[in-house]
Amino acid sequence: MGARAGRAVAAVWLGVVVTLIYLPMLSVLLASLANTRYMRFPHRVWTLDAYREALFGVGQADTLRLHQTSLAIALAVVVLAVAIAVFGALAFARARWRGRGLFRTLVMLPIFFPQPVLGLALLLALTAAGITPDWRTAVFAHLVWIAPIVTLVISIRLYGYDAAQEEAAFDLGATRLQVFREVTLPALAPGIVSGALFGFLLSWSNLPLSVFTTGADTTLPEWLFSRTATNYSPLVPAVAVIATAASAVIVAAVAVIWRLAGPRRG
Repeated sequence: MGARAGRAVAAVWLGVVVTLIYLPMLSVLLASLANTRYMRFPHRVWTLDAYREALFGVGQADTLRLHQTSLAIALAVVVLAVAIAVFGALAFARARWRGRGLFRTLVMLPIFFPQPVLGLALLLALTAAGITPDWRTAVFAHLVWIAPIVTLVISIRLYGYDAAQEEAAFDLGATRLQVFREVTLPALAPGIVSGALFGFLLSWSNLPLSVFTTGADTTLPEWLFSRTATNYSPLVPAVAVIATAASAVIVAAVAVIWRLAGPRRG
């Protein structure tokens, strides 16, 4: 009876936590179905006009441009962050060398900086160097903060990795490149995919760094923030719902591809 009661309490607690996590998303969805500029519930009129405007009306160009900019930044950040993080994680978690502790501290340090402070510092540095901010400088700014996080995710995978597999491959005559391609990378693949997804979502939804470093280009979080603060309409939550659905589709597609590739990986 005690165990059953404990499971019931745990189930109720889990339900409360899940409700608190997803309730704000539900409120955004409900707000997008209104026909007034004021947030109130229940709505007097339920309508999909905001979605029609975002996808087929005057807001279509803005919706497409915002998604293209955010997607370009996020994909560039993912590619660069994974390339940096793989080798950084190998030096972080595998190699034993003098200065390893200092390297670990320097790699993790950007994570603990407040993002607005980091964004302002990067903006001042770019201005001093005579570089005009645009979406490419935003890629660099996101990379400064996200690459250490992806490095940490991949390094977790390395802590459970048996290096004897590489030594066995060397004993069988494999070159260093062959060992890295055929042994090390497959072992790191789950961590790489997890880090890539994590980095994509962090870049896709980033506001503090983007505000300071995108210049004339505008990302989805910037547009949502500015329109909510100054010119709110149901178009704002509608675009937010579309962006959430787009990111969910991308993550689900990667998960499906990863699952289908399981037998080949094996």
